[in-house]
Amino acid sequence: MIEIRKAHERGRAQFTALDSWHSFSFGEYYDPAHMGWGPLRVINDDTVQPGGGFPPHGHNNMEIISYVLDGALAHEDSTGSKSVIRPGDVQVMSAGSGVIHSEFNGSKDAPVHFLQIWITPATCGVEPAYSERHYGPEEKRGRLRLIASPDERDGSLKIWQDAYVYAGLIDGDERIDHNIDSGRRAYVHVARGAVTLNGTALSAGDGAKLSGSAELRFSEGQDAEVLVFDLP
Repeated sequence: MIEIRKAHERGRAQFTALDSWHSFSFGEYYDPAHMGWGPLRVINDDTVQPGGGFPPHGHNNMEIISYVLDGALAHEDSTGSKSVIRPGDVQVMSAGSGVIHSEFNGSKDAPVHFLQIWITPATCGVEPAYSERHYGPEEKRGRLRLIASPDERDGSLKIWQDAYVYAGLIDGDERIDHNIDSGRRAYVHVARGAVTLNGTALSAGDGAKLSGSAELRFSEGQDAEVLVFDLP
């Protein structure tokens, strides 16, 4: 089964410095038909203007992944972690038993565009932790690069869930195939550009739910950047 959701069908929140599109119910946007997909609970497509951001606030028992598309994102949290991440950087914060963090645009003159992703953990109450890594375009060009997993395989960042998050770049004649095992599900998010998934044309912001044994076939990319979530 495959279910497509177009970018304009998502929820949206607009503030002075923030424009946020919600793939799943979040904040004041509530849609019982879009509460998540398995443990994948949130994909927020955020653009934050200079001077804007999210002041210190708390989380617990959530795996929070930040994926920067353009600009710079400044992060600080109660584990003592403090950094600025840029395109190609991936950040994972395991909120566990509880953490306070803030996120702000790290530039004085350019917006930051990033995805904030929440995955519910299989194990609750773990000690909060923070990690980040840069994945260059050469690691994602014409292939899916594993960026988050429960076992940190292939240099991926650890999350406390039986979920595997991949990122890929697809353009021109490049083609990517990825198999989903029986009994699992997948979610595809097009972060930018355009691509064909299993014969269906998708554009930036579009998402696709897939369940059961399936093969994902990406082709006809136009400067496309995609995230693939292989989920229980």
